Amino acid sequence: MAEANRAHLSEAAVLRSVAGAAEDGAPELDRLIHERVRLGIVSALAVNPSLAFNELKTMLGLTDGNLSVHARKLEEAGYVVCTKSFEGRTPRTEFQLTHSGRQALTAYLNHMEALIQAVRDR
Repeated sequence: MAEANRAHLSEAAVLRSVAGAAEDGAPELDRLIHERVRLGIVSALAVNPSLAFNELKTMLGLTDGNLSVHARKLEEAGYVVCTKSFEGRTPRTEFQLTHSGRQALTAYLNHMEALIQAVRDR
């Protein structure tokens, strides 16, 4: 049991060390993408050229309001572009990941990979 606690403490120290790296000028974890729903949105858009509102909502198991709020935050950051149109009389909202959104996701994934590697190296 003590060994498990030491391992947990070591991991916590690594996490603090990596988190503290931001104070030393290292890049910080992108909090905008780190949130579960927004990470799901950008990840889904990274592997699809575009997704309609309802496709994304179903894929991620979200409510209309939840998806709207999170998508708006990503749109305000310039990570996602939202296009509204009509198919006949039915409104259609479509999302695409922007170039800066793809770059932010790549940076986030690189950061997480470095964190994982740091924990594994302990």
